[in-house]
Amino acid sequence: MAGSGARSNTSSKGAGKKGTGKRGTGEKSERILDVAEELFALHGYDGVTMRQISTGAKVDVALANYHFGKKLDLFYAVFNRRAESLSNTRRELLRENEKKLKKGQTQTLEQIIEAFLLPLKFAQESRDPGWKNYMALLAYVMTSPVWNEQLMKENFDKRVGEFIEALKKVFPKAKDEEIHWCYHYMSGALALTFAQTGRIDRLSGGKCLSSDFDAAYTRMIPFVAAGFREVCG
Repeated sequence: MAGSGARSNTSSKGAGKKGTGKRGTGEKSERILDVAEELFALHGYDGVTMRQISTGAKVDVALANYHFGKKLDLFYAVFNRRAESLSNTRRELLRENEKKLKKGQTQTLEQIIEAFLLPLKFAQESRDPGWKNYMALLAYVMTSPVWNEQLMKENFDKRVGEFIEALKKVFPKAKDEEIHWCYHYMSGALALTFAQTGRIDRLSGGKCLSSDFDAAYTRMIPFVAAGFREVCG
């Protein structure tokens, strides 16, 4: 399970550069992506080599390079593979909620938070175990000054404005900075949960598991909602 290894939140190699994110096709390419996803989630960008990925995927290094190019390109391909699906699904849920409203109504705070936290539910219910590895990778990217700028901006930041606007309708008298700070705290709580560090497992004596996204999801919604109401209400 991803999230138990040591990871650096910054990268010296590849910093300031931009990968192509090109993807190969076929069963071997997907295997390379799956192994790379797990290793990057565990060890970060600098802690993984193309040889380690190739060995785990049981392919030659030359084949991995042929399909994806350099390690930076593979890192982009791994991140982008699930990013668009996740971002679009969040947006669709937010818009579906809007469509169900009667004239003059606004979404509830809980509905907005639920849409934002959707990745937790998505990863828990998916039959693809790779989603949990991706959540840990997403946490790594979210908390890195280097990768956050390069990857979150392209894939996720473009949707944030829709959530902010929905929150403003719930709290029309709140200052913009209050809403943005609360969004920031919500995003941080999500990143820590995504990381699956195992710390809550230790602190709770095994009563709570960092891999139990379903438990985290149901508790985080009322927790975050209370914080929004205290600051913005």
